[in-house]
Amino acid sequence: MLKGLIFAIALAVATPAEAQPAAPFDADLIRLAEILGSLHYLRDICKFSEGQKWRNEMQALIDAEVPAGERRARIVASFNRGYRGFQQTHRTCTPAAEFAIRKYLDEGAKIARDVTARYAN
Repeated sequence: MLKGLIFAIALAVATPAEAQPAAPFDADLIRLAEILGSLHYLRDICKFSEGQKWRNEMQALIDAEVPAGERRARIVASFNRGYRGFQQTHRTCTPAAEFAIRKYLDEGAKIARDVTARYAN
């Protein structure tokens, strides 16, 4: 469910490469990137066998949005922050990690729905 919503948000908010001022939904994109980074790490240690699925979702978002410069750096740093934050605290799948996965799947889907509803053409 989150995968389809991320693709929808990417299409809805796509901005031409030359237009790089902060978008009104940048805070949401930054949070979504952090969630994707967290899921990329957590789903792997919890043996979901998804490979690069969440990293690929992040790449699809970047490819559709085409952020440049500082804007791109903030979005990428957010993904990395989500990944590294859990990497530092979780070495194995725990009930807390499973709870975080459920929470982030729900939160990510909500962000994607909300941004799509507010900003889709």
